[in-house]
Amino acid sequence: MARLGGDAFVIILPRLAAEPSHGMRHALVAAEKLHAVLTEPFLVDNHPCSTGCSIGITLFSHPDQTTADLLREADTAMYRAKSTGRNCIVFYETAMQSEAEQRLGIENDLGLAIGTDQLRMAIQSQVDRTGAPTGCKLLMRWTHLVHGVISPAVFIAVAEESGLILRMGDWVIQQGCAAVTRLRRAGFDIPVSINVIPGRFRQPDFVERGARIIAQSDAPASSLIFEITEGLLIENVEDIIMRMHALIDLGVRFSIDDFGTGYSSLSYLQRLPLYELKIDRSFIRDIPGAAGPTALVQSILSMSAHLGLRVVAEGVETREQADFLLEAGRGSLQGYLFCRPTMVENWLDLQQAETTLP
Repeated sequence: MARLGGDAFVIILPRLAAEPSHGMRHALVAAEKLHAVLTEPFLVDNHPCSTGCSIGITLFSHPDQTTADLLREADTAMYRAKSTGRNCIVFYETAMQSEAEQRLGIENDLGLAIGTDQLRMAIQSQVDRTGAPTGCKLLMRWTHLVHGVISPAVFIAVAEESGLILRMGDWVIQQGCAAVTRLRRAGFDIPVSINVIPGRFRQPDFVERGARIIAQSDAPASSLIFEITEGLLIENVEDIIMRMHALIDLGVRFSIDDFGTGYSSLSYLQRLPLYELKIDRSFIRDIPGAAGPTALVQSILSMSAHLGLRVVAEGVETREQADFLLEAGRGSLQGYLFCRPTMVENWLDLQQAETTLP
């Protein structure tokens, strides 16, 4: 057994079996025993703790394989284990190699794209019952020079698995500040919401770096809303709350994005210094026709009103959805019915055109 670095270890099991099928069986048994030991709960200062582990397995199946090949294959299988939910065991398959190479290509190209016109922020309005913008959301868009548009679901996951998340997190805050300044100069004194990537928020220097970026801009911190996901709250909640308060002291406000789809404990709503909840589009999609989603949306609106939280409903695409939401509460609406994500300059032109209509 050897430590490769960080939290990565490699174990070599010699002479498992002559037949590959028997070798796979023995390797799996060994991995399951290791997994059971590593995930067994333990106490630290009388506090219950637990760990998880993702295990990738490969077999020495032909004489042409080198040590580098085996390590690469095991590492590839481990990444597959992490991407399929973590804390599990996965055997290497040949098809995984092309996926790993594609992921590496995306990582390299993304590193080159940060700070160029390939990676830009689109803006989408949040509107009131009159259609007037009450805020806006910045959404990351990557137009690759060769492959065209790449989904944020793909490249953000790659960034989180690499050190790129540090650069990207800073860039997102810089873009938020730049958008605030540009909108204010054009006469739109509305808050700008940006996604705070969980991996960046957990970094020890997140508050310090965020404060420095805001201070170096012309944007008032009170015009920024940091959107976090419920998944961020699964562990180290006290540390998360402390960091939120440090940024709130500067003027930043916080929102829970995709509310209701993750760690939906009502207890944290009383503890977190929140300004806003965003109702996930999966609930909005089937209202007002479906009884379940309709009841959930009504409950979220009612609860938010009692807690004094602003509400934004995402993914509003029909007039029926908008009318229901406006009748049920006083939240803001965000979706294709009102505005598709577009570049800031196009958004400003659109707002100017609407204000000059007879």
